[in-house]
Amino acid sequence: MEIYKSSSAVETANIAAEFGAKAQPGDIICLQGPLGAGKTVFAQGFAQGLGYTGQVTSPTFTIMQIYEDGRLPIYHFDLYRLEGGVEDLETIGYEDYFYGNGVTLIEWPEIGEEAVPKNAIWIELKGDFSKEEREIIIRRAM
Repeated sequence: MEIYKSSSAVETANIAAEFGAKAQPGDIICLQGPLGAGKTVFAQGFAQGLGYTGQVTSPTFTIMQIYEDGRLPIYHFDLYRLEGGVEDLETIGYEDYFYGNGVTLIEWPEIGEEAVPKNAIWIELKGDFSKEEREIIIRRAM
């Protein structure tokens, strides 16, 4: 387990960029935390670390967004509005992305946790968000 401290959105993005720079094909990154925790900020920094220069937004309404202009494709999922659980993921062919050549980022992974592979990396963002203070806790599969 690794723990990082951040006191701003910029610091969170920088931590994520370092993490993204080391990402490998097939990595699955699960981002946990309440609304406003910084999951999307983390995703933005992660994408920058992979060399993606475009805009990264949370795919809350589309469930998934693909970013292809970096070192590896990024498959960015947001399961917050997923009502049918894994069945909804199956209709969009999630396995092609989870087991593809890119990196998968999943916001709100607990909603579809039964579909998340055991080798996923879980990142939890927690803290006093009103003061921009947060801990970024990274748990890697053993």
